[in-house]
Amino acid sequence: MGCGIVLRTCSAVARSRKRSVSDPIPEKQTDRQQAGLVFFDRAMTLLRELRNSQAGVIQNAADLCAERIARGGLVFLFGNGHSRMMCEEMMPRQGGFPGFVALVETALSNHAAIVGANGLRSSLYLENYEGYAEQILDSFRFGPHDAFILISTSGIRPVVVEMAMGARSRGLPVIAILSKAHSESAKAVHSSGKKLVDCADIVIDNLCPPGDCVLELDGLEWKTGPVSTITGAMIINMIRCGVAEALLAKGIKPAILPSHQFFGNASAVQQLDVFYEAYRQSLKHLFE
Repeated sequence: MGCGIVLRTCSAVARSRKRSVSDPIPEKQTDRQQAGLVFFDRAMTLLRELRNSQAGVIQNAADLCAERIARGGLVFLFGNGHSRMMCEEMMPRQGGFPGFVALVETALSNHAAIVGANGLRSSLYLENYEGYAEQILDSFRFGPHDAFILISTSGIRPVVVEMAMGARSRGLPVIAILSKAHSESAKAVHSSGKKLVDCADIVIDNLCPPGDCVLELDGLEWKTGPVSTITGAMIINMIRCGVAEALLAKGIKPAILPSHQFFGNASAVQQLDVFYEAYRQSLKHLFE
């Protein structure tokens, strides 16, 4: 019996050596589907559809941002909860440049603790609280050439709707990044009956399905595999690249935030200082 155990163990080791960790994953290892690959394929399908259906409106958004930045304006990005990630994907980010400001309200997006102090319950409550957005906006002295990019997959929460309404009442154009499918299928929450889509000058569809997730698994009542981060980050970077191109065409060279991960790179250190000063200068009208 002892030899039998040893033989089976050795045989198992031998079989395990037939494949390396670097080998490609077989299309079908077991009778079940590989959920990760299914998710990948669905996300890639959405990215291709994004290119085909939203490229023009994304370019319009980039042109608007470039025109505002070229005049000394700022483009503020705001989103509740997870949408905060799209704001920070724009700024601060390697390859980013002054002209964009991530307007991050931590009470609405600092919920990594989930429960307890600074948990998810309070932020979900606050994003439905009417009047909160105006308190945030009143803390700034916006300029005539500023603009807003508002990110909300659902596009129905009162705080993001009021952000759009408040920006437009100040004469600032609003670019909305949302899911049209979700927005159209959801009931308005704000007392005015309006949704973000009703309060924006330019609407970019992130193409997410209602609920964001694209994958159903046997045994789960709710879907998994959210895609708004993937399509949202692509939209943000397409806008960024389009703005950089448009500014260069206007004879304006953006002060790029370089990668600072190359230790001892003197030119990167110098460029960081250039970026910091350019960013500081870009904010000056907020404090005049």
